[in-house]
Amino acid sequence: MSMKIPFLNNKQTKENDTEKPENVPDHVAIIMDGNGRWAQRRGLPRIAGHKEGVSAVNKIVKAAVKANVKILTLYTFSTENWKRPRSEIDFILKLPKEFLHIYLPGLIANNVKINTIGDFDELPEHTKSAVQYAVDKTKDNDGMVLNFALNYGSRLEIIRAVKQIIDDIDQSKISLDALDDHEFSKYLFTNGLSDPDLLIRTGGEQRLSNFLLWQLAYTEFWFTDELWPDFNEKSFSVALEEYQRRKRRYGGI
Repeated sequence: MSMKIPFLNNKQTKENDTEKPENVPDHVAIIMDGNGRWAQRRGLPRIAGHKEGVSAVNKIVKAAVKANVKILTLYTFSTENWKRPRSEIDFILKLPKEFLHIYLPGLIANNVKINTIGDFDELPEHTKSAVQYAVDKTKDNDGMVLNFALNYGSRLEIIRAVKQIIDDIDQSKISLDALDDHEFSKYLFTNGLSDPDLLIRTGGEQRLSNFLLWQLAYTEFWFTDELWPDFNEKSFSVALEEYQRRKRRYGGI
């Protein structure tokens, strides 16, 4: 799918409307922060913020598709989120099923491919079955990859990778001399995906929260005070425009 999003090029005309916007990040990763605070500021239970956040996910997925983003990774549930109250955990882990029940037909129509990263096996069965169904239904799509980080933690990911590498070296599947950053990346949950070009974090905090620590080595960061339920297509466009103004040097001049 190739669609033009108007805000990416102020010089757009009817004649060049089908051109692809320049310098769009291939991979955008988002830390969706602020659902609980959004609800508390309105005198609502925290779960109301998580429910409202689902609508924001749909808006940003559609905006990313229109902008020709190739991969959109959403930090949906972290390994640290298990520390939250059980009632909140249960509610959050029901949201993927609710989101996919409502929006999966539209995702399929827009050629979106569903993917997950994280320790999938530790999730409750209703979450796994809903997500796996969506993965299976979209496996042949070749449009934007919608990548849910579910039960994901970067330190867990790296430790898991190191253990697998040690095991493979012991079994002579890989030599120690052959190990470099490219080979190491193959052992991560994100194997097969490019590293993020742009990281967006909503909610006003400016930290990574154990998210894609290896993969974000040369990623551009963009932070906003907007809480996730308030983050919309215009907010996303501002982040993309900021990315387009930056020059990425990867350690060079």
